[in-house]
Amino acid sequence: MTNPRRFTYSSTFGVLLGLSLVMGAACGGSAPERPNMIFVLVDDLRWDDFGAAGHPFAETPHIDRLANEGAMFLNAFAATPLCSPSRGTFLTGLYAHTSGIIDNVERGPASHELTTFPQALQRAGYETAFIGKWHMGRDDTPRPGWDYWLGMPGQGQLFDPELNENGERKVFEGYITDIFAEKAVEFIERDRDAPFLIYLPHKAIHPDLTIRRPGGGSALLSGGFLAAPRHEGRYADAVIPRPVSYGVTPVDKPALMREAEGLPPLGLETVTADETIRDRLEMLLSIDDGVGAILEALERTGQLDNTIVMLAGDHGYFYGEHGLNAERRLAYDESARIPVVARYPSLIPAGTRPDGLAVSIDLAPTLLELGGAEIDPGLQGRSWVPLLKGARPADWRTSVLIEHHSDPESYLGRSALRRAMNMGYKAVRTETHKYIRYTDLEDMDELYDLEADPYEMQNLIDDPGAQGTLRRLQAELDRLLEETGAP
Repeated sequence: MTNPRRFTYSSTFGVLLGLSLVMGAACGGSAPERPNMIFVLVDDLRWDDFGAAGHPFAETPHIDRLANEGAMFLNAFAATPLCSPSRGTFLTGLYAHTSGIIDNVERGPASHELTTFPQALQRAGYETAFIGKWHMGRDDTPRPGWDYWLGMPGQGQLFDPELNENGERKVFEGYITDIFAEKAVEFIERDRDAPFLIYLPHKAIHPDLTIRRPGGGSALLSGGFLAAPRHEGRYADAVIPRPVSYGVTPVDKPALMREAEGLPPLGLETVTADETIRDRLEMLLSIDDGVGAILEALERTGQLDNTIVMLAGDHGYFYGEHGLNAERRLAYDESARIPVVARYPSLIPAGTRPDGLAVSIDLAPTLLELGGAEIDPGLQGRSWVPLLKGARPADWRTSVLIEHHSDPESYLGRSALRRAMNMGYKAVRTETHKYIRYTDLEDMDELYDLEADPYEMQNLIDDPGAQGTLRRLQAELDRLLEETGAP
């Protein structure tokens, strides 16, 4: 059963479009054996930040097209809802505790040693391109598995960025999101005999603190969520939706109720500013423009329908739920749940809405299967191909593991916020419940009935009537940890 507060997409036009395209897809031919692949990863994109997911004002026609002409997952999650570890899970098909990319500290050397799915696709004859934000270490030099590399150092810059193109560093003029899309279009337009993979992890919609402005110079900005100039102010008067958990001071979440020196208790004083939310969604406009440019290039070159185009977020972002501002990493759905949309009409019926539990570690086996490449039996994910076809296998998973590792002391520094949010955990998420076991905090675990309480407002960990459910979820979490070799 799908969580009741989740996708609210109900556009009559979208439904009619989806029905008509389903009929068209049913009359089409079989899927090509080796499709082209484009995967767009958006930094900090919430599951509900775009139109097809029910957002009241976000203008995302091209992302919506992927969802309406293809699939939109209803229950997809980041294996670790934090930047570097999440990117590692997508690329390796392994949990962070297996790959070793467990946090945001410098992981450059280790990331050069990772075994990733593009390496297997390259061996299988795919021409591969990495265009974007690697963010497993600040090192911007090419990693194994890529025929074309355009990488940025660490978090990079939004304007006139310095990028590493195939081992050569140079400054590119313009807005970084547009530059990445332009380079993807150039790669699409190349003459080739082999299928291709483009892996495009954007910097947006992540902020910068120091922004290099067009024409030179820099400015230290609070927040640093700067849209492309053509999009600035688009949502200046937009009304931000308010969930029931907005600004609510936690009263039964001991992990969030701990005192932190210099920080106020969570509540209305600590929520994400409306301006920040509007700025983030204005940054998303250029990503949507880029998706449109990619689709147009595929259509112009006759490759649209033999290319799977997929877009996902690496993790979510808090908009004031439980009084939280911006923080990712926590196990609540605002952080752990991710959007996944995909278009490939030869395989995916239009309007498909997979509701099986999906995890970021599933991307690797999915694209390896579609590309006819060898799939390492050690991968911990599971191919989405049956779900994309509109089927849900009887033996599909009924729970997922979500984990976060505590940061080392060297990373925490003097930041009170980092220390307050430094809470490792192992969590199990089913379609109806969630149990969070904090690994460094005693007697602070949490349990939620997501059917009755989709906003995770009532911690049932001490509820006498929930003890049977608690024991079942504890046992299921232990099973997942043993199955995946988690410490």
